[in-house]
Amino acid sequence: MPKFSANISMLFTEHEFLDRFDAAARAGFKAVEYVGPYDHAPEVVAERLKRNGLSQALFNLPAGDWAGGERGIGVLPDRVDEFRRGVDTAITYAKALGCAQINCLAGIAPKGVEAEALENVFVENLKFAAAKLKTEGIKLLIEPINMIDIPGFFLTTSRQALAIMDRVGSDNLYLQYDIYHMQIMEGDLARSIEKHLPRIAHIQIADNPGRHEPGTGEINYPFLYDHLDRIGYSGWVGAEYKPRDGTVDGLGWFRELAKKAAA
Repeated sequence: MPKFSANISMLFTEHEFLDRFDAAARAGFKAVEYVGPYDHAPEVVAERLKRNGLSQALFNLPAGDWAGGERGIGVLPDRVDEFRRGVDTAITYAKALGCAQINCLAGIAPKGVEAEALENVFVENLKFAAAKLKTEGIKLLIEPINMIDIPGFFLTTSRQALAIMDRVGSDNLYLQYDIYHMQIMEGDLARSIEKHLPRIAHIQIADNPGRHEPGTGEINYPFLYDHLDRIGYSGWVGAEYKPRDGTVDGLGWFRELAKKAAA
């Protein structure tokens, strides 16, 4: 059975951020991930992880004004200095939290700027971040996101992400493969994951349509879990979905897998 991380930016939202660590541990998760820890001091977040025996699976580089609708600044030509400062900030947190991988959200493409120019900014930012993170033993990831949930997001397919990774040319840049996003954008999930497995460092899940719990939509998750085991995926699988009927009530899929693993 894959090992699962709870994305507490979307799960256990009835609790305040720090209390979500406790809730995730009570539910049986061994790791957490989230948009970012930056609203709290590194030592405060680290203490909550330690208290609950949790690993920090992943978080994002500072992603701009999230509450204001920004979804990353990696491609923004006028935010390069901010991006680079954010890399330093993320390293400070990653070291405090024992986190071995950080995701870079490309961001929403600004109007009036050619895609080629945005990609050039992204490539140079990724070169900088990948090199700096490598010196600290931290992997850098990039994530394609579907254009329905986030209209205008710059990075939308695994093919585009892999081409950008090739341009960057770093051995410290990996793909974050979100099954929900890629079901919408390209499908052929099992073969895509297997083909690109050496370049995938993290996987996330939600069902489609609705981005709810696994088992509520069209994606055959029991098959994919077995497939991940067959092909030897050893990273975390992040539960990143919108609970349809409350987080705890909607964890039947997780409890069933745990029961199967213990049998």
